[in-house]
Amino acid sequence: MEPKWLEWVKQIQSIAQIGLTYAKDPYDVERYEALRQLSIEMVSTYTFMEKEQVELVFANEKGYATPKVDIRGVVFHQGKLLLVREKGDGAWALPGGWADIGYSPSEIAVKEIKEESGFDVKPVRLLAVMDKKNHDHPPELYHVYKFFIECVIIGGEAKTGLETSGVDFFDEHHLPELSLERNTVKQIQTMFEFLHDTGKSVILD
Repeated sequence: MEPKWLEWVKQIQSIAQIGLTYAKDPYDVERYEALRQLSIEMVSTYTFMEKEQVELVFANEKGYATPKVDIRGVVFHQGKLLLVREKGDGAWALPGGWADIGYSPSEIAVKEIKEESGFDVKPVRLLAVMDKKNHDHPPELYHVYKFFIECVIIGGEAKTGLETSGVDFFDEHHLPELSLERNTVKQIQTMFEFLHDTGKSVILD
């Protein structure tokens, strides 16, 4: 679970961003900007990131503040689960990434699986929607919802992409080192539960 200070920082940043979006009175704008700067100071203090970096990656968005959406494709083949090795940390993850504007969740899953693993797939069902802060991920500056979408292979072949250096299938008892930023051991185990129990209900945080 994420530290309490990080939860407060996200709330402060959200209030500031929404306030700056709708405030008309210059004094209100000044107060909301002060809140935004406070959130930047807190993140910089607790993470040792430079203030400029914090502002760039955390406090530079405009408009109504909403959670980010991370889409993960779940593909089984002969009882094994498709994982890709991330170039960023050398660990393994379900293919996927941030949702792109103009694509539906299932379209994102299809696109990410193709780009990261080389396989053409067809989406078949939603398995889970999880709030990242409720699971054993490393602390995250953004509030993130994770969609897990099961897909079946209809073509293509294993091929790495711009962000991946490996493509393979793993059984539940022989998992590689996982990229915990992207998926936890518990989440992978849960995906196998859907394989063994096709009637398992969708998980919704």
